[in-house]
Amino acid sequence: MLDSLQTTKRANYWLIGITLPLVALGVMFEQWYAFLIPPALFVVWLTLYRLDWAMWFVVLATPLSVTLEDLTGGSGLSVPTEPLLVLITFITLVKMFFFAEYDKRILRHPISIAIYFYLAWMGLTSITSELPLVSLKQWVSRIWFIVPYYFVLAHLFLKNDRNKEIFLWLFLVPLVAATIYTLFVHSQYGFTKKTSTWVMFPLFKEHTSYGAVLAMFYPAALFLAFRKSSWGINAVAILLLVILTIAIVLSYTRAAWLSLVGSGLVYMVYVLKLSRSQVWSLTFLVLLIAGLNFSYITSKFERNRTDSSDNLNEHVASVTNVSTDASNLERINRWNSALRMFNDRPLLGHGPGTYMFLYAPYQKPSEKTIISTNAGNRGNAHSEYLGPMAESGLIGLLTLLYIIYQVVVNAVVYYRDLPTIRHQGLLRVAFLGLITYYLHGFLNNFLDMDKASAPFWGFTAMIAVLSIISKSKGTSHS
Repeated sequence: MLDSLQTTKRANYWLIGITLPLVALGVMFEQWYAFLIPPALFVVWLTLYRLDWAMWFVVLATPLSVTLEDLTGGSGLSVPTEPLLVLITFITLVKMFFFAEYDKRILRHPISIAIYFYLAWMGLTSITSELPLVSLKQWVSRIWFIVPYYFVLAHLFLKNDRNKEIFLWLFLVPLVAATIYTLFVHSQYGFTKKTSTWVMFPLFKEHTSYGAVLAMFYPAALFLAFRKSSWGINAVAILLLVILTIAIVLSYTRAAWLSLVGSGLVYMVYVLKLSRSQVWSLTFLVLLIAGLNFSYITSKFERNRTDSSDNLNEHVASVTNVSTDASNLERINRWNSALRMFNDRPLLGHGPGTYMFLYAPYQKPSEKTIISTNAGNRGNAHSEYLGPMAESGLIGLLTLLYIIYQVVVNAVVYYRDLPTIRHQGLLRVAFLGLITYYLHGFLNNFLDMDKASAPFWGFTAMIAVLSIISKSKGTSHS
């Protein structure tokens, strides 16, 4: 303990000794950027000696981060989160490989192993990419999202049980602050559907990513609002839940609404306490009925002419309009382009992050819409599954699906053996939040954003840790 304090003191002296001369030189030569040196060195010190504080600050800042590309047209870097994520990733990897400071139960967990396969194949296809620099950047950025949001958070969740709820609060409060800003701007335009696509800027690029993150954290807001706690905390949580509900409705994000419906159906499995055999039987029955009525369903879709609008009923009905709704038709155009790209390079794909730069020649003129573009500046494949398949081939898709498989297995198998009702509630929160994104992934993909990556990998880490706790309980009982 004494040695640790002396080391910290020496580090502080070095920090002061380096900072003061640099700031003095900056003032002497009128280089006012020198005043950024003290906070930058403080961040480095904080990450080295209080990695948990640095990680909590990142979680708190993520919903309110802005992208420099959106503001200045320069680098697509989210500030203040991504520079800190890079630093946290570097220090974490050093501690993992050289100091073995991380719990081996996390590093050897089946979900972690699935993530290793995912990153390894992504790295390989970055080498074989048609645009290696683009793919390398995509791969490295994915690493600096996964290491902090999955491995560091998993370490914190396992270290202290309360950290799971701290994570929920630290992300939810600034997320609601972002929704209040969005609702305020939206109110100035009469809460119209047309303006709902951009009023969240610059905190979110547009309404689909905004809706996806709101939906992912909605189960967490419900959990915090109705769990057993003091009346004051519950009152605050209920207020946050009400604001979040209004924000989801006024986001006009149909994919977010559908994902919450799907998550609600999964929640009914918990409520009704259905066995795995009953769930599989119901799933098979639904698929059988859908298969037998496939022609009827497709004809209904083709006859639907209801376009998205300010009327919520019409907006919901437009989900199945594949005849005149430009948004739906453009998604189909992007999906078909992704499938053609996959057929062109089925094993290794075209390279991570390259879809938006390469898909234009794979479009068919008959499938283009009024919002189609050849410039690669309006989004990507609009699918978390077809995108990786086009960019990293069939194995790239399978590595992602393997992560999802491991999450589902661990969430289902270890749920009943968790030691307390609170632990079970936290697992439900994480699993239902991920279900919203798994469903949302059929229509959009946002894992290249810090705002979506934080809850996605954070909830994945929570399920991994809760499965470890469940297995530990089982071991102690045996």
